[in-house]
Amino acid sequence: MTFTNAKQMQPVRRHLPSRALAVALALGLATVGAGSMSSPAHAAGIGQSATGGMADPAKRLPDAVSVSAIDFKRGDGGSGKLILRFSGNGAAPDLRTMGSNVVIDIGNAQLPASLQRPINVVDFATPVQRVEAHATSSGAQLVLGTKGMFESMAYQSGNEYIVEIVPRANPVAAATAGAGKAMGAASSGDTSASASVRYSGKPVTFNFQDVPVRTVLQLIAEESNLNIVAADTVQGNVTLRLVNVPWDQALDLVLQAKSLDKRRNGNVVWVAPQKEIADFEQAKEDARINLEERAAKVTEYIPVNYANAEDIARLLTEESKGNQMTGGQPGGQNAQDRGFLSGRGSISFDKRTNTLLVVDIPQKVEGIKKLVQELDKPVDQVVIEARIVIANENVARELGAKFGITGTGNNNKIYYGNSIANNILNQNAITNAALANSTTPPPSPPAVPTITRGLNWNMPAALQNPGGSLALSILNAGYALDVELSAIQEQGRAEVISNPRVVTSNQKEATIRQGKEIGYLTVSGGQGGNVPTVQFKEALLELKVTPTITNDGRVFLNMGVKKDELDGFISLGSFGQVPQIARREVNTAVLVDDGQTVVIGGVYEFNDTTDISKVPFLGDIPILGNLFKNKSRSKTKAELLIFVTPKVMRVAQR
Repeated sequence: MTFTNAKQMQPVRRHLPSRALAVALALGLATVGAGSMSSPAHAAGIGQSATGGMADPAKRLPDAVSVSAIDFKRGDGGSGKLILRFSGNGAAPDLRTMGSNVVIDIGNAQLPASLQRPINVVDFATPVQRVEAHATSSGAQLVLGTKGMFESMAYQSGNEYIVEIVPRANPVAAATAGAGKAMGAASSGDTSASASVRYSGKPVTFNFQDVPVRTVLQLIAEESNLNIVAADTVQGNVTLRLVNVPWDQALDLVLQAKSLDKRRNGNVVWVAPQKEIADFEQAKEDARINLEERAAKVTEYIPVNYANAEDIARLLTEESKGNQMTGGQPGGQNAQDRGFLSGRGSISFDKRTNTLLVVDIPQKVEGIKKLVQELDKPVDQVVIEARIVIANENVARELGAKFGITGTGNNNKIYYGNSIANNILNQNAITNAALANSTTPPPSPPAVPTITRGLNWNMPAALQNPGGSLALSILNAGYALDVELSAIQEQGRAEVISNPRVVTSNQKEATIRQGKEIGYLTVSGGQGGNVPTVQFKEALLELKVTPTITNDGRVFLNMGVKKDELDGFISLGSFGQVPQIARREVNTAVLVDDGQTVVIGGVYEFNDTTDISKVPFLGDIPILGNLFKNKSRSKTKAELLIFVTPKVMRVAQR
């Protein structure tokens, strides 16, 4: 037997530590006292194999045992497992590492001819590339060809001998990935990224051949400075060959090989068969339940300050029961397992005083009091401020012209000058004479020829308001030429800002509304004729939000913002008018820092319109064509932006 404490790979042949030598000597003396072989060589460990394993001369008898099967499979973390099965007990395999090969010598076992062949195991993606089995003069030998860095371990259980080749990470990469690990932690504990057990014990090297399990536990206890208590039912022998393996992993391997289990309490480890430990824990749990059944119940009144007593009572009873129901078995909940209450416990509440009434055993009541203390805390408040900005801008220009030429109907010439003036003076003298002689009526005055004015083209600039105009008239030889140019420009800009604000608790929905209802008349027919009915339509500014304060101090907002306005009425003739509503709405969920302002929505509209009315052909004449056309152009811009700013108000518990 050899026991070696090592942190690094050691040569195969090494000196025994003094403590291990003393233990080996004591074991040898104990064996002599038990009536076994009493030769000094056997007692002192002489006659070991090349790796220090004990070699019992009695087990090297020819034809004592044979290899019945050789199996290879992939283990956890990419390790390769070689499993040798023997036809009986007494096989004494010896494992050693020679360069990149792992050699297993079985001096007292025969290898059948059907198993003497090489096996290619590259497809298993393990450090082992091939397995060669052949017979030797003294027994059998298996050679495992490997690739890359690895660690080897072996253990024997009954008629099976298991060799595990575990890949080892690159030392540089392992140092980078495990910078936080304690010095001396073996990398074999990290053989699988998904492994749930991590070993960090001091690396040791064991090489045992058919040694009692209790002796191995004693050596592990001395190396780990733990107190190991082994039950009387812990019996049997074990064969192990472990190199640079953490002691806690070595302990697990020994327990696994012999179907044992352990329970640790402080610095003491209890080792017993798995069934014995399971029976002990079951008996302990039964005793606890029986004690609860016999314990006296107490009544406790627990006041609730910030939460709702009814909600907490439901959480501790109905919801906890629902969460513990076994899947696929309605009503399968154990009568002894009622969540936070025992089988005899009950809980109720008083709405008026917001108090819980708990009746149960003292242990359960104390647990409920601590739970209520954790749940009954003030909830932080959130101020949500929204700003809705609506900006409208429009520009309109229009150019127009009036143009016409007219004259007298008979094309007579009209003279404005002395002839007309003299004619008017003579007529005035005749009129005055007739007035003196009342018997003679005055003659009619001479008719002054007139010109009727008219327009051939009339398309002035006329937006909502009359525009400015420039007119020119030319009169000559009984004809009048009229030209009038008009132009107008309109500009408008409007901005509407709405600023709703609301305060609510964490994870509580808040709603604020402001607006009006617009009434309109509808007519429905019936047996008595048409019946008028007044209907109402809402035009509201609304903010609806549910805030959630995250653990990192930010605010998650699930919100909806709506801004409706009256945009005129639609006439339905004799049926009256119905309102037309301009709607603006956004529904979203956003994560915002405390006090940060974010734009949660926006709409931008731009409209550019150009209209031209003209006389065909004449309107296309350069320069003069402007007298025969009307041109208008309008531009409108509308922009909607919605800003939100949440602010957390921390509430301290009094």
